[in-house]
Amino acid sequence: MSSVLALSDKHALSVERLTVAFPHGDRLLVALQGATLEVKRGELVCIVGASGSGKSTLLNILAGLDRPTNGRVHVHGRVALMFQEAALLPWLTAAGNVELPLELRGIKSRQRRELARELLGRVHLAGFEKRRPHELSGGMKQRVALARALAQDADVLLMDEPFAALDAITRDLLHEELERIWKETGLTVLFVTHNAREAVRLGDRVLVFTSRPGRVAHEVKVGLPRPRHLDSPDLAVIAGRITERLKQEVALGN
Repeated sequence: MSSVLALSDKHALSVERLTVAFPHGDRLLVALQGATLEVKRGELVCIVGASGSGKSTLLNILAGLDRPTNGRVHVHGRVALMFQEAALLPWLTAAGNVELPLELRGIKSRQRRELARELLGRVHLAGFEKRRPHELSGGMKQRVALARALAQDADVLLMDEPFAALDAITRDLLHEELERIWKETGLTVLFVTHNAREAVRLGDRVLVFTSRPGRVAHEVKVGLPRPRHLDSPDLAVIAGRITERLKQEVALGN
């Protein structure tokens, strides 16, 4: 049984005692159990946890792709979900992929083209509008995917390890792009990652999940000034503490 939480004006999403279980052979596999969290409007919050700790399941529930078994969730406004894989349609150009959600929103053709060009410019892909996915690098594909997510005019952006498959330099550049866009737009971002340094680099707060079944075990408020750098000693100290906590959670789950 699921129901909707009443949100205060300052919160973009709320999760209360969320449990999600899936059939697995002759038993139920519990992905999340009693997960509770809140994210304020305009906040960038990162979730870290071991594989199988229910992080992706949480995003799928918040995006409306799955249904909770128990507990209550609510998201204020429109939601966009960005995956680890760019999942671009190969027969469409970069601009065509960005135009698709605009078309679904009922925006007319000429305005769609203008908006797609503007959004690709925002992620520094001006001049690449006519390229197809096979002509783009991995980082460029993720930039197109980010532009496509922004085209949904969402209030909340859910990001499921979107930079995990990229090399370190490209990932760092996309961290900068995401932070810049987040500041410019006032988006609320919930960002899932395995990487503690990435979480501290980006997040206002970092939520550490238990091993399966997942729930919030620990919260770290990141007070470091922005912009942050992955090689910062202060960042490394906080990330190291989070990594140790993750190790403890994995040990407890085994």
